[in-house]
Amino acid sequence: MSNGRMLISLAALLVAGSSGPAAAADINQHKAAAAWKQSDNCAQEAFRKYPDYTPQSNARREAARQACQRNHRLPVTGGNAADAPSGSGDQ
Repeated sequence: MSNGRMLISLAALLVAGSSGPAAAADINQHKAAAAWKQSDNCAQEAFRKYPDYTPQSNARREAARQACQRNHRLPVTGGNAADAPSGSGDQ
C-alpha cells in the first residue's frame, strides 16, 4: 500500500470513528436546548397569567409554571413556598 493510500484510509478511519460520539453529543445538546426553551416558555406563560407581585399571585404563578413543566415532562425546579425557611434567623 502506498503512503498516499495509507494516509487517506487512516484519515477516513479517524473521521468515521469520531462522528459517533460527536453526533450523540449534538443530539443531547439539541434536546437540552429544547428543554430549556420550553421551560422558559412555561415561565413566560405563567407570568402572563399572573403578572402581579403579590404573595397570592407569586404562589399562583409558581404553581402554573410547575404545572406547565409537568405537562411537558420537564424536571420541575423550585420548591413549595411552605418548604422555604421562615427567615427568622434561628437555625
